[in-house]
Amino acid sequence: MTTTPPTAPPAGRPAHAPVPGTPDRIAAAGAALARALQRITACALGPYQSAVIRIGFAATYLFFLLRELPHRHELYGPDSPWHWDLARRLTAGNDAFSVLLWSDSTLWFEAVYALTLLSAAALLLGWRTRTMSVLFMVGVLSVQNRSVFMGDGGDNVIHLMAIYLVLTRCAQVWSLDARRAARDAERGAVGLPPRRDVVGPVLWAVLGPVLLGATLMDGLGGTWWFPVLLWILWLSAAAWWAAERYAPRGQQRALLDVLANLVHNATLVVIMVEVCLIYATAGWYKIQGSRWQDGTALFYPLKLDYFTPWPALSDVLAASGLMVMVLTYATVIVQVAFPFTLFNRRIKNVLLVMMIGEHAGIALLLGLPFFSMAMIAADAVFLPTVFLMWLGGRAALGRQRLLGWLPRRSHSPEAGGPQEVPTARPAPEERGATGEAPPHGSGGGHTLVG
Repeated sequence: MTTTPPTAPPAGRPAHAPVPGTPDRIAAAGAALARALQRITACALGPYQSAVIRIGFAATYLFFLLRELPHRHELYGPDSPWHWDLARRLTAGNDAFSVLLWSDSTLWFEAVYALTLLSAAALLLGWRTRTMSVLFMVGVLSVQNRSVFMGDGGDNVIHLMAIYLVLTRCAQVWSLDARRAARDAERGAVGLPPRRDVVGPVLWAVLGPVLLGATLMDGLGGTWWFPVLLWILWLSAAAWWAAERYAPRGQQRALLDVLANLVHNATLVVIMVEVCLIYATAGWYKIQGSRWQDGTALFYPLKLDYFTPWPALSDVLAASGLMVMVLTYATVIVQVAFPFTLFNRRIKNVLLVMMIGEHAGIALLLGLPFFSMAMIAADAVFLPTVFLMWLGGRAALGRQRLLGWLPRRSHSPEAGGPQEVPTARPAPEERGATGEAPPHGSGGGHTLVG
């Protein structure tokens, strides 16, 4: 057996010399990693997308509660066929959470229903968004877990998104919180102190004993993560307030910003994955159905009286076999293909428009408006930022034209009211193309529970 002698290195080059260009590649990779870390920690990404999700889901559940207002007792209240005792037995087995199961009195039910309505409206407007998102989550979980057989697929999406919204910084734009932060920034630009916040500490002080009592009475469900989440949110609100008041430019405030940005960005990724899973599973399950394979699946729901709010329109569509086949196959193709098109912006936007149109058709033809609103709000996480900024600009222009006839109010800065400071307004690049306030963490400020 013979062995091949080792090959001698080229002349003038040591045996263990590094490959030319290796340090450059390592430096480039390190720089790219540093830029990525800087991007996900320096700011909360997708401010417009998260704002649309907040507005969409809050509006969906607000309109749902308003529609069911005359029937609330039969659906979720004391007159429900799913009696309070049955709900207690079910939640004792599945560890679900519902404040409606703390008491079976009608007064308690009315108070919880009204609080859920108000929290949805406040979240829609972006008023004290952090607190309202928590109350909205509590209300959604309480109402849905009270009568679990009243929901559908749209309710499941709202159930999940209500939890996710708590972890996002969804009030950076298009909210009353953003307007308040912008006014405080204007006051600071002219050397005035920020307005004193009273509502935030009051809300924090009121909700603290409620949370403590619910924890001691074992009223937060049987899962470990839910009370932990609520306590972390309550304590973090106090930490935000203390850092904002005593060290607004200190390291503690910067650390809280970094942590909040990381949680927001991670939650935004989870929402994207959730939407992709919804469409992927729906599409692949449809492929396995014989009615979807032969292109006739859409015909049958159009002939169900329960799903035909416009019988004449449904009959016209069902009468065209070609249209039924095209819509059936298009539904499957779009749902299966969408997750694979996320890395191609143009194709993704085309399929996104098709999916939004599909849900609009479901709302119109099948009479499922809240399911469609929930899915369109979830799809909004993939909408282009340029389009959302353009949409916000058009909405702001329309609002100005509509309210232009109203006299402009003026209050003294000492009284804490808004003051017009033309020379102190930030530059357009600091405020954004639509004139919104800068995101939290870039000088916008943060209150105790805002």
